[in-house]
Amino acid sequence: MKWTGRFEGYHAASLRKDLVSGLIVGIIAIPLGMAFSIASGVKPEYGIYTTIVAGILISLLGGSRFQIGGPTGAFIPILFAIVMQYGYENLLIAGFLAGIILVLMGVFKLGVLIKFIPRPVTIGFTAGIAVIIFSGQIANFLGLTNIEKHEDFLSNMKEIITHLETTSIYSVITGVICLAVILLTPMLLPKVPGSLVGLIVSAIVAALFFHGHVATIGSSFGAIPSTLPHFQIPEITWERIGALIRPAFIIAMLGGIESLLSAVVADGMTGKRHSSNRELIGQGIANIVTPLFGGIPGTGAIARTATNIKNGAVSPLSGVIHGVVVFIILILFAPYASDIPLASMAPILMLVAWNMSERKEFAHVLKTKTSDSIVLAITFLLTVFTNLTTAVEVGLILAVLLFVKQMSDMLTIAKVLPDPASEKVKAHMVTEGHDCPQLNIYTIEGPLFFGAANMFEKSIMDTIHLRPKTLLLRLGKVPIMDTTGESNLSSVVKHFKKLGGIVLISGIQPQPLDVLKKTGLYELIGAEHFFAHTGEAIDYALLQLDYNKCLGCKHFAFRECSALSNAESQQGVVPVPR
Repeated sequence: MKWTGRFEGYHAASLRKDLVSGLIVGIIAIPLGMAFSIASGVKPEYGIYTTIVAGILISLLGGSRFQIGGPTGAFIPILFAIVMQYGYENLLIAGFLAGIILVLMGVFKLGVLIKFIPRPVTIGFTAGIAVIIFSGQIANFLGLTNIEKHEDFLSNMKEIITHLETTSIYSVITGVICLAVILLTPMLLPKVPGSLVGLIVSAIVAALFFHGHVATIGSSFGAIPSTLPHFQIPEITWERIGALIRPAFIIAMLGGIESLLSAVVADGMTGKRHSSNRELIGQGIANIVTPLFGGIPGTGAIARTATNIKNGAVSPLSGVIHGVVVFIILILFAPYASDIPLASMAPILMLVAWNMSERKEFAHVLKTKTSDSIVLAITFLLTVFTNLTTAVEVGLILAVLLFVKQMSDMLTIAKVLPDPASEKVKAHMVTEGHDCPQLNIYTIEGPLFFGAANMFEKSIMDTIHLRPKTLLLRLGKVPIMDTTGESNLSSVVKHFKKLGGIVLISGIQPQPLDVLKKTGLYELIGAEHFFAHTGEAIDYALLQLDYNKCLGCKHFAFRECSALSNAESQQGVVPVPR
């Protein structure tokens, strides 16, 4: 049998590599799945269900052959907020809706649009998420009791500060042991997952020496079932859809961003290419199905995907194997997971937060002291102090507004006249007492769009004093024009035609020309008034001049006109074109 597509060249040796990588990633995924689930405000087994169901489906249906899917840290703030405000059942519906949105994005080939989200926005909310994850584990690390969870960062920090006296030295010791083992394992045993070793070692120490003094998964959430839950469709109503559509959209956007970033990382590590739209469809289907088994939203996980590749993965089968491994471990060892201390889970998530914080990129963007720095800082602060939905919305709007402002500032409008010394039009030739009363020439540089169109019209109208017969607009350096820019240009053209003058256009680029043709302004100006070069336009304009009104300015002496001196003008001498 000949394998094709993502299984091209597959053979027995490939299967062995997929088995090894799938086994390793599956073992790594178990503590992470439980930790992400707990941090999201739901039971730990729900993260396991997501690891199994979403992990298998994302590998089978996604656009990257190496992608490992499951719950991730990026989702924690938004999922926790949904659980706090709407409850677990509505979280399932939000995940289901997010899956539908992802599928639609993939079907309509919108995967490329996610790549246009400004980097400062993604860095800002990612760093904010890292702060929330890290701070959210302080209580478990210290073993604080009677902590009431809140949606906002400040309230949670207040809870921690007011309950510091309940700190458990046993929990702190357990957390420190887990953290130390996680950090030391890569040095001593590079191929062994440090998070799993730290979890096991610290759990054993706590069970032997601090039994009953450290909160565990079992004491906090009850025993973990050793099977998947029954297939169940949540009750979806229009009222629930209306309430959850915004968080569902954020889940979809975050999932899409993280999965495509993960796929790009995988491409860089392997030299392969992923399909963005297929990846979104696979992610969407996985998030539609996962809630039916009680799982929380999932997406491509960058760290687990990189681990999958480093351990020799060859095909999507490694991701399927990773899900099967988690399922087998769930069946065989679920009762033992109930004895895992919460203090052991805390360092795992704290390190996840540290690794995802993008602290170097954050500092780099801030040092630029540009508009990107403002977008980054505001997105970060809003993520931490309000919520992720608000942060992303405001960050995107602010980025767009600042970009529009920058583009507007790029538009320059200069009144010019020919310089006989260089035979080029120059702005310095125009002064208060040195201007042509019959022909005005303007050089426009930059995009002529809604952010700058009004300034364009106002600048031209405000600098025209002598009611010239001809207006020449040099548009060779206008790369784009939107309908707002066209509308303002149309106002200028109509104003001149009303006064009996004409408008000439030189050097217009294809996109602005296409806009003028589609709107009819091209016909209004007249095809004969469009020129490829400024010189041709000036030649045409000179033929329209009334030389009896010439002031002897000599602006056009280097072309086809011998302008009159003041004395010649008074004598009524009419120049002859050369």
